[in-house]
Amino acid sequence: MARGHKAAMLRITQVKSTIGTPADQRGTIRALGLKRINDTVEQADTPVIRGMVFKVKHLVQVEELS
Repeated sequence: MARGHKAAMLRITQVKSTIGTPADQRGTIRALGLKRINDTVEQADTPVIRGMVFKVKHLVQVEELS
């Protein structure tokens, strides 16, 4: 990353419950730093985080921050 360049960020909010979802999806939600409905975290916009978000896209809402 270039010096003075700010990394793009994603604001991820859990909007649905993990009850009844497979264990790997529950683990992904936890790995993103979410614990309950309406929890919000900010994560760097990396391919790893994008992949995690894609896996649980039906449980979260994502906003791109500039």
